[in-house]
Amino acid sequence: MIIAMTAFTLPKPITREEARGIFLSTAPTYQGVQGLLRKHYVLSQDGLTAGGIYLWNSRAEAEALYTETWRVFVREKYGTDPAVTYFESPVVVDNVAGQIFSDE
Repeated sequence: MIIAMTAFTLPKPITREEARGIFLSTAPTYQGVQGLLRKHYVLSQDGLTAGGIYLWNSRAEAEALYTETWRVFVREKYGTDPAVTYFESPVVVDNVAGQIFSDE
């Protein structure tokens, strides 16, 4: 499994409530995306950095989302360019489901 972390510095800070509205407006875009298991929207405490933490089946499926079209979407929505960082995630502990998942 792959974790992709996206982050972008906003031109001006936003509140948690503003972020929630923006995030809810884009959330349906990510439903049903091939290989995407989960997405967490994130906002820094000072409201200047937003982004997402994504859990993917594979790097190839993640890279299929983070295209120039996606970057333009982020640029238009938030007024800034996103950065994407990838991490290997061989094990996930899910306390809600009461399970431990492995990528093997």
